[in-house]
Amino acid sequence: MSTATVLALGDSTTAGTPGFQSPIEAPPHGCGNAESQYAYWLMRAQPQWRVLNHGVNGERSDQIRRRLARDILDRSIDVIVLIAGVNDIYQNRSAEVVERELEAMFDLAASVPRSIPVVAGSILPYNTATAEQNRRMHEVNRWLRDYSRTHLAVKFCDTRAAAADPAVPDRLGSSPDGLHPGPEGYRLVALALEPVIRQLLEARQARA
Repeated sequence: MSTATVLALGDSTTAGTPGFQSPIEAPPHGCGNAESQYAYWLMRAQPQWRVLNHGVNGERSDQIRRRLARDILDRSIDVIVLIAGVNDIYQNRSAEVVERELEAMFDLAASVPRSIPVVAGSILPYNTATAEQNRRMHEVNRWLRDYSRTHLAVKFCDTRAAAADPAVPDRLGSSPDGLHPGPEGYRLVALALEPVIRQLLEARQARA
């Protein structure tokens, strides 16, 4: 497969919190344990990919949306990986608000010349979530799965399942703080994302 640029867009679970600060948070190269981010593991699996870690700890989906236009206009992007919404849920925003923001980002990616396909990752769990917060996260994740079935430029990836404890799916399997994955959790997220990204890249290259 030829070289490709992947934009990793999202909040703390894209940035690599708590072990790593993204290049957006700590310019120009980020700082901390590089293995504490899924971008690192994607580039280990696919060295010909350039994965831009544009995660920012604490951002809601509306804040991420405001960054998207600049991010895709300033660079040549082949695929976007978008994982967003956990901070909205944490701040007691509704699932519907998150869904509207996500759809706006999908529409924006489709509106640029040579529309950019999107991998829609499901919201990752955190161990202190209430039953109501988990309900809203699951609602958003079901919406993402359903949306991807009718929009060919958006592919769903169950990053929540990848990071979760297999025995307790609403808790993280590997976490130093109960809120974010550890390096092993980020590796598993990358393992889930890699084939979905590859599928979109192959389809994009076939159309070129």
